[in-house]
Amino acid sequence: MVTLAGKLITQNGLGLSGLTNRVAPTPDDAAFDVMKTALKCGANVWNGADFYGTPDANSLHLLNRYFTRFPEDAEKVVICIKSGFSMGVGGQFSIDCSAEGMKRSVDNASRILDRKKFIDIFGPARVDPNVPIEVTIEALEQLMKEGQIGGIQLSEVRAETIRRVSEVHKIDMVEAEVSLWATDIFSNGVAQICAELGIVVLGHTPLGGGMLTGNIRKVEDLPASNHRKHFPRFEAENFQKNLQLVEQLEMLAAKKGCTTAQLALSWIKSHNGKPRMPWILPIAGARSGARIRENCETVEFSDHELMEIKSILDSFPVAGARYPERTSRLAEY
Repeated sequence: MVTLAGKLITQNGLGLSGLTNRVAPTPDDAAFDVMKTALKCGANVWNGADFYGTPDANSLHLLNRYFTRFPEDAEKVVICIKSGFSMGVGGQFSIDCSAEGMKRSVDNASRILDRKKFIDIFGPARVDPNVPIEVTIEALEQLMKEGQIGGIQLSEVRAETIRRVSEVHKIDMVEAEVSLWATDIFSNGVAQICAELGIVVLGHTPLGGGMLTGNIRKVEDLPASNHRKHFPRFEAENFQKNLQLVEQLEMLAAKKGCTTAQLALSWIKSHNGKPRMPWILPIAGARSGARIRENCETVEFSDHELMEIKSILDSFPVAGARYPERTSRLAEY
């Protein structure tokens, strides 16, 4: 049994970004159906941020409204909130993970949640290049002592940072991009250090921004508001190469009798329980209860099928970087 913030968790989580981080946020009734269905399916780790949307309409506001309607669910859910990160004029990113910045962010989150839900896990969205990470973590440790947050998370950090920070205070969760086209943590030491230190990994973007669902056949299939349209992996030449990988996975999924999304998410979960592997929860987003039920249905792989997936990954390497240059500067790998 695996726990996070003192609560038992499963192999499934829920990403809240897509419900509020769009031009037209998902209406509450539809969003609540997604969240309630996720909980029924065992996906009780919910990942949000105060920048998933606007300062007046983001993950925290949605969580407030959900727990106002369903107060009985508050103690069943582990919420993980990122902060300290914003986009300014002209798409320029800024970050403030100073001690004062973290306190302001937590105070703001607590104000928005209005005691409807305790902040189980909280942390910086990235490592602030202007603030030693130890300073950020010491500030969060103080906020834990004051009873404002229950635990600490990191996001998009390298193995060396995780080890350094863990000498300051225990880290409960590390958020990292994990998918069939983002396997970095298995080769750069992040998975190994998290396993060694007993840190849960939340795998964000586990379906490659929708690419690994098999529903995107051309870049134009992405909504105009989807910021990933401008990511290197979706650029014309790279897109065509990456589509070949998806087509191979689609064929394997058809043979397996599951959807391509189920294959992609189950591959991530197949690492759980293996030697020197941390517990990894893919935090797929969804805009309907039906999609949540699909995502939470895990399929098992034989050793032969896992080797077949490895062969596909080796034969069709992903083309393009994970992030555009201006965004990649704030990730440690």
